[in-house]
Amino acid sequence: MEAFVRMTAVAAPLVRANIDTDIIIPSREMKSVSKTGLKDGLFAGWRYTAVGGRDPKPDFVLNQPEYAGVGILLAGENVGCGSSREHAVWALHEYGFRAVIAPSFNPIFYNNCVRNGLCPVILPADVVAAIAAQVEADPANAKVTVDLEAQKVTAPDGSEYGFTLNNEEDRIALLNGYDAVDLTLLHKDAIDAFIASDQGQRPWVYL
Repeated sequence: MEAFVRMTAVAAPLVRANIDTDIIIPSREMKSVSKTGLKDGLFAGWRYTAVGGRDPKPDFVLNQPEYAGVGILLAGENVGCGSSREHAVWALHEYGFRAVIAPSFNPIFYNNCVRNGLCPVILPADVVAAIAAQVEADPANAKVTVDLEAQKVTAPDGSEYGFTLNNEEDRIALLNGYDAVDLTLLHKDAIDAFIASDQGQRPWVYL
């Protein structure tokens, strides 16, 4: 997994509640189980003029030149609801997003973000709206910083907002690019000590 420590980037304001995974990547765009080849289908229903087409809607945020090089998504409450498809996170990551800032996340989507190197940041709705307003006022220059090491978001006007992930294990995983096996191996000494003790007490289990 790709590690995430900090990022300063253009942010895409898409502050709508209940952006579900079928909006993020419609099922018709999921033509393989690979983590690649999905970015063109990202937000396809909103991004293009016709179902299955690739003619861009000029008014959709990702089609506007000011948002080229976008790396952070500003979303509304309950982002990632709907089906549990991991493709939604894969599509966001392949497009170039490395962090999503929202007031709340669907739990499965949140976990999929953590497991795929996308930093899920929870901030109050009014804060997300304020950051989005600053971005919309000057999208090409209004950069946002997400610093997972310091656990803070810096808005374009310099305001700083602290955040925490659901648990420290998620933060360690993202900071180091660890998967579930890597996290387990952090406890290798304790695991080895348990096995050694257990072998002494129940040797027949290890025959």
